[in-house]
Amino acid sequence: MAEQALIFDEPGARWTLPVEEVHVWSASLERPAQAVERMRGLLAGDERTRADRFRFERDRSRYIVGRALLRGLLARYLEARPEELVFEYGEFDKPALRGGPWFNLSHSGSVALYAVSGAGEIGIDVELDDGDFASERIAERFFSPAEVEVLRSLPTEAQPRAFLACWTRKEAFIKARGDGLSLALDSFDVTLAPETPAALLRTAWCSEEPGRWWMEDLSDSQAGYIAAVALRGNGLRVVKRQIDDTIEGSMPGQE
Repeated sequence: MAEQALIFDEPGARWTLPVEEVHVWSASLERPAQAVERMRGLLAGDERTRADRFRFERDRSRYIVGRALLRGLLARYLEARPEELVFEYGEFDKPALRGGPWFNLSHSGSVALYAVSGAGEIGIDVELDDGDFASERIAERFFSPAEVEVLRSLPTEAQPRAFLACWTRKEAFIKARGDGLSLALDSFDVTLAPETPAALLRTAWCSEEPGRWWMEDLSDSQAGYIAAVALRGNGLRVVKRQIDDTIEGSMPGQE
């Protein structure tokens, strides 16, 4: 396996980001120890400090790889070096770059997704496809009554995936808004039924809010995850790309 960090050693050709496109990158956070150590050198001091707080080596390595890949991706959009990027943090610790592009990241297990946009604040969330969630009563505790009604009306075998569809769409929306945990999950509704396009249906604070937002389901059954992305705006399209271990400075092909 080639060291993923090598693709970020030198600035390459700048990647373009049309305002109507949302670029979604997927990656594995599993890397050999030598590659992880090299990636650690790309991080800022506060990121290395946070990495050192992880109790388990696996979690520490995944954090380092995730942040290094984020820096490498953004550096190619800005024609800069990864270690030169300076992140700013909002009230709920959401990282940002002054002047853009806007971005967000999420990971579950070893799977990481990165969303990059030139149109505005963006949120993304990914969860491994785990059927245990729906057997618990998490939905009744956190989802809106309308969402719970739809969820429990589905066949039992369809509920785990629908639960995660709802969860990731809600998380993506909250992350795009930058609200952290301050926004109650039951204060807005999203779609969740199978084959139903991702969408914001209702908010408790404004009847016109749903029409201002765009959502898209990013789930990949072969990769074993459920995911969604959200952005304030309309007329957007997702371009999916994958970070692999062979590109060494060139942009991966589109899916």
